[in-house]
This record gives sequence, C-alpha cells and structure tokens, in this order.
Amino acid sequence: MQTEKSEEQLHKKEQNTDYKEIKYTFEDPQTKQKFKIVHASQLFERYIEKVKENPSKSTLELYKEEVIQPVYKDCFENGEFLYMAEDLLNSAPDSLAELELINEELETRNLVMNKIIQESLLKSAALLPSQKDTAVCVFPSSRANMPMLTVGAGKIIIPYTGYDKDDYIKVSVAHEYLHSVWAEKYLSNYSGTVLDNFIFEGKAVMFEKTVYPNLESIPVDLTYDKELWSKIEPDLNKKDLNRQLEILVGGKDLPRSYGYSEGYKMIKSYLDLNPGKTPEEWTGLSTQEIIEKGKYFENYK
Repeated sequence: MQTEKSEEQLHKKEQNTDYKEIKYTFEDPQTKQKFKIVHASQLFERYIEKVKENPSKSTLELYKEEVIQPVYKDCFENGEFLYMAEDLLNSAPDSLAELELINEELETRNLVMNKIIQESLLKSAALLPSQKDTAVCVFPSSRANMPMLTVGAGKIIIPYTGYDKDDYIKVSVAHEYLHSVWAEKYLSNYSGTVLDNFIFEGKAVMFEKTVYPNLESIPVDLTYDKELWSKIEPDLNKKDLNRQLEILVGGKDLPRSYGYSEGYKMIKSYLDLNPGKTPEEWTGLSTQEIIEKGKYFENYK
C-alpha cells in the first residue's frame, strides 16, 4: 500500500505532473488482490489551462491528448462495455467554468475519495474475489446525468459532480464491482435480452445491499404490480438496447428505476427459496436458473 506521504502528493499542482502521482495503489492484505484509484483531476487542470492558452485548438483534440490518453490503458483499454463510455471518451467537456470549480473541489477530496473507495473495494472483494486487478478512475464532470459505470472487467468510472454523498459513492462502487467481476467471469453467458438485463442489474443491486445493508444507490419497490408487468412482459426476450434502457430507468408509463427493482426482486426471490448461497455462487447463475428456481413468474399469475 502506498504511504501517506505518497497520497499527499495528489494535492500538489505541478505543471508537469508525473502520471504515477495521480494513482493510488493498494492490495487486499489476505488475498493480495490488487487495486488502483486513478485521479484525473490534475489532468483536467492542465487541460483547462491549455484550452485557455490555445482557444483556436480543437478542445476535443486537447481533451484526448491531455486527459484520455494518459489514463486510457488503466481506465478504458479492452473494456467489454466500452460503448458505455462514449460520451466520456469522445465529447470534450463543456461548461469549463463549472468544471473548473468541481475539479478544484475534487482535488481537495482526493484523500477522502481514496478512503471511501478503498473501503468499498475491500469489502466487495472479501465477498467476491477477482483474479484481475481493479482500477477505479475518478473524473470531474459537469454533466449531472452521467452515472457511475463499468467499462469492463477491472475498469470502473466515477464521474464526480460534487453532488454525490460519500455513502452513495461507497455503495455505487460495490454495485459496479459486481459488474466488473461478472464481466471478467461470465460475460460469455449473456445473451442480451431484456430479461437478462433485469438479472444483470438485479445481481448488482443485491450485491450492494449485501456489502452495505443499510445503504442503497437505487431505491427498489418490492411490490408486484401486475398492470406494470403486463406492459413489459412481451419484451422480456427482446434484444433491443433502447427498450432495455427504457425499462431499466423507468419513465413514461413505468416508475423510476423499474428495471432495477424487478431485477433485484428476481434475485431476492431466488435467494429466499435457495438460502445460504454466497455472492460467489449466485453471481454466475444463469437467467433461466434464477427465474425457474426462484419461481419468479408465479408472482404475476
């Protein structure tokens, strides 16, 4: 584990910052599983300065050069869900004045971020170990609607807006860690239907509640509303990404986070009927096994 002194270097504002100084590395003392936290705040500081110095140069070109390229290997390379990071990779940040304020705040919180992210990763890994190094990359963001995401196995992104509470960050890291390990071990079993997506997100919600029983990143509704179910049941075997997203986040004729709630209830129904299963055991279960052995569809008869 890095020393406290090396962590304090994260606060230095040197014009030619060595990339190593923005990384905080540690490992699980028992399993030796390795982790790193990548702080992009100093890269953004340089980017903002250069935009001011070179207003005629393409901001996207500068952004990729100053921010994305130095962290690409740790945060994005070979990510199985790289498309999830399309906006982050290929859109230069706007609202630079707001971004500068968020970035300055984030730089003062790097030590705090290290502590809360490290806590969440170690708690998560104790329940669901991985053979792969895990990187959590923290980017300042002025886009309030950009969620935390997993780019692929071992690659988690936190867009920091300044509004997220520490507890929310903890539980969300646990949520994304499940996705990371699942991508590492079980992606080949995923067929991509709406029902598969329920299970995919339901496992992550169940895992975060297992790691942090008194916290939640996404509120869930435990009721079984047959009218709502009838609206999405015809779509369960579809592989339409847009429809998956509509059902997942809710809106229109569905409650907020409807897909997360249904997915969580699917995993809960399975575990209620098959008690004693560990996260290592249920993370890799197929959609069919969880639905059939959890007798989930019977709730809507």
